[in-house]
Amino acid sequence: MPQHIDQTGRRVLIPENPVRIVSLVPSITEYLADIGLADHLVGITKFCIHPEKLHNNVFQVGGTKDFKVEKVRHVKPDLVVANREENDRILINQIAEHFPVWVSQISNVEGALEMMTELGKITNRNAEASNWTEPILKAYVELHPPAPAQATALYLIWRKPYMAAGTDTFINDILSRLGFQNSLQSFGKAGERYPELSKNDIAALQPDYIFLSSEPYPFKQKHIEELQQFAQKSTLLVDGEAFSWYGSRMLKSYPYLIQLKKELTG
Repeated sequence: MPQHIDQTGRRVLIPENPVRIVSLVPSITEYLADIGLADHLVGITKFCIHPEKLHNNVFQVGGTKDFKVEKVRHVKPDLVVANREENDRILINQIAEHFPVWVSQISNVEGALEMMTELGKITNRNAEASNWTEPILKAYVELHPPAPAQATALYLIWRKPYMAAGTDTFINDILSRLGFQNSLQSFGKAGERYPELSKNDIAALQPDYIFLSSEPYPFKQKHIEELQQFAQKSTLLVDGEAFSWYGSRMLKSYPYLIQLKKELTG
């Protein structure tokens, strides 16, 4: 079998034409479907909500952090696609003892495009992958602001405790391309990917904007009222998929990001 190196540096032997695929990453599940592999997906997580038809009809193996190893074994995949951050490492290692597991590791747009290209090669969908990566590359290069960021933003993903996207994350890269400096850049926990914050921490950061993500925590209007006092300009709800789903969703979310940028930075 051909040998591939995944984004964590692991060497993985994968059949030349994998036809039974398990995806443990919601955004990658959508991407695999978009490059023509929907009929080859034999297992997904309960959080793989796009496309809806897939979510309702493909065998679900559990969550991203707590998928059931025995359920993955049951469908006998010849390729499992995972993510270092989203999936439990111990469970991934258990699966890798029996099946090829290709693990992604993504902290910026370039890493996302690399993932998309590599999975296109592995699954013999090079042309289909290019149909997504080429317009995404063009769009996100143009999105990147030519000047240094003028406004700061704190991007919260969780409540009780508050957790924010750090500087070594895909979300941070999207913030930067929209023209925002991550408020955590000068924070003592800046090196952490998703540090916990107290209200005192948030107050000390004095962000211009506080973005409340629609996922994984479902922030609502009442949380804007709870945190508005800490933002110099505004606290607002934002589409979590647009900021954190790497894959074909990046192209679908581009109009939303452009509109958000216009509304907040002109």
